[in-house]
Amino acid sequence: MVDESAPRLPEVRQVHPGETLLLCRCGRSPALPDCSGAPCTDGVRVEITREQRLLLCRCGASRQLPYCDGSHSPPAPGLSAKWRRFWHGQ
Repeated sequence: MVDESAPRLPEVRQVHPGETLLLCRCGRSPALPDCSGAPCTDGVRVEITREQRLLLCRCGASRQLPYCDGSHSPPAPGLSAKWRRFWHGQ
């Protein structure tokens, strides 16, 4: 059973050169962070040129969609506190 009151944490996605992603920028896609077409009308196509990990928003609250900016959580003091909260749920 999924706890609907819990915040939706971001997705860490490993990407590789040659991949193409279609990511949502409007926050209305039912398949966040991916753009599903309808009702999402503002997808961004991302061509991956190097292997990396992307931190992608799944709650739709980010001001930097499709990337997570931590808007799903109250402010944390500093980057290390944000990563500690993400990885350990604190």
